[in-house]
Amino acid sequence: TRQIRQAIRDDDSMSQKALNAKVITQDGVVTLRGPVDSQAEKTAIEQKAQGVAGVARVQNELETVVR
Repeated sequence: TRQIRQAIRDDDSMSQKALNAKVITQDGVVTLRGPVDSQAEKTAIEQKAQGVAGVARVQNELETVVR
């Protein structure tokens, strides 16, 4: 969880909503929840989660919120 949150924080293109996304990990499964500004952010966060060692699967429940 910490590595995924850090990867999100290190990306200057992420919105405040993306920075506040919930990242829940259990037994190698990462669940992502919360609002984000765009489909691109949703995809980018999922890719960051998949890139962390030990992650077996990512369940992306992030919601794109139209401004």
